[in-house]
Amino acid sequence: MTLTASLSHTAAVARLGHALSDSTRAAILLALRTAPAYPSDLADELGVTRQALSNHLACLRGCGLVESVADGRRSRYELADPHLAPALDELMRVVLLVEPDCCNGDGCTC
Repeated sequence: MTLTASLSHTAAVARLGHALSDSTRAAILLALRTAPAYPSDLADELGVTRQALSNHLACLRGCGLVESVADGRRSRYELADPHLAPALDELMRVVLLVEPDCCNGDGCTC
């Protein structure tokens, strides 16, 4: 069965694409697919500053992909939808052949 893509489906896929277009945001989503985590732990695991992580989490919240859950005086983050973890697992199984010189950082023209 093939689902017909509505405008809301298209918008949701675009938000996911925006989230995955940054390697730090992609790493956050991949880390959260296995278990919720605290921002400080994610920052340490991913090797980014807590401020940078906070900015990326705000973007992911805005895209509706993660949510903050109060845990006493702290907040932990988790994926907002249970379908997202298996979808990310499937994306990790996709193999892409890319020209080696095509995308080399911020100047990517692919």
